[in-house]
Amino acid sequence: MNKPLVAALASLAITGIGTAPAVAAPQTAKAAAVTVNFAGTVSLSNCSGSVIRFPNSADSDPALVLTNGHCLETGFPEPGEVITGQSSSRTFGLLNSSGTRVATLRANQVVYSTMTDTDITIYRTTTTYAAIKSSYGISPLTVSAAHPVAGTAIKVVSGYWKTIYSCNIDGFVYRLKEGDWTWKDSVRYTSACNTIGGTSGSPVIDTSTGQVVAVNNTGNEDGERCTVDNPCEVDANGNVTVRQGINYAEETYLIPACFTTGNVLNLSASGCTLPKP
Repeated sequence: MNKPLVAALASLAITGIGTAPAVAAPQTAKAAAVTVNFAGTVSLSNCSGSVIRFPNSADSDPALVLTNGHCLETGFPEPGEVITGQSSSRTFGLLNSSGTRVATLRANQVVYSTMTDTDITIYRTTTTYAAIKSSYGISPLTVSAAHPVAGTAIKVVSGYWKTIYSCNIDGFVYRLKEGDWTWKDSVRYTSACNTIGGTSGSPVIDTSTGQVVAVNNTGNEDGERCTVDNPCEVDANGNVTVRQGINYAEETYLIPACFTTGNVLNLSASGCTLPKP
């Protein structure tokens, strides 16, 4: 995993690198159709995240926050575990376009969390999209309901580090295995997105649409095979590939089908394929 902050700082201290965030190398690319900045992203105590909506969400709906399953405040969900409706009072620092914290949002529920097949936690907050827009002029990020496309230019926006990484989707991984967890159809970045601990939960944004297509979650740090912090790629035939220094994300296009009117989770909804409890 792109470790939560405490583990990340410990790792940096051991290697003598210090605690300064890594910054992606500048890239020369075609002008993006959409300006991607920090507006709508959030900082957690040890991770990154974003305020999200779905294509059919209403402005009056309770605002949702997306981050990783392994960023859940009560600890990593076990393999096969799916958490729904868990009480929470977690807070999030809401950022504006320049990365300045302008408000504190508070959760009242963990709507959904798992590290099985994917690595996501979705929180419900105590406020609405309309209230956030009215008070701070900030709109949520929309989660795309379409599968991402290889070669797409993306930005990984870390609310914790206030850093934006720019690269492309290199391809998709049939199975990504890390320790006891296995994720399906993961996004592999090109090497320019050198994400670090604390970037866990960052939205991965398609620069042509401005929509969220994945959530940043891990990378192979040491070249080890399928261990914690060293995920390996497993193809449909069981062949294993290790790519040291390469980072990954989990697709989010499956999520919208599992939410109905009022941003209510319905894992029995038509088209919902997220893991169930």
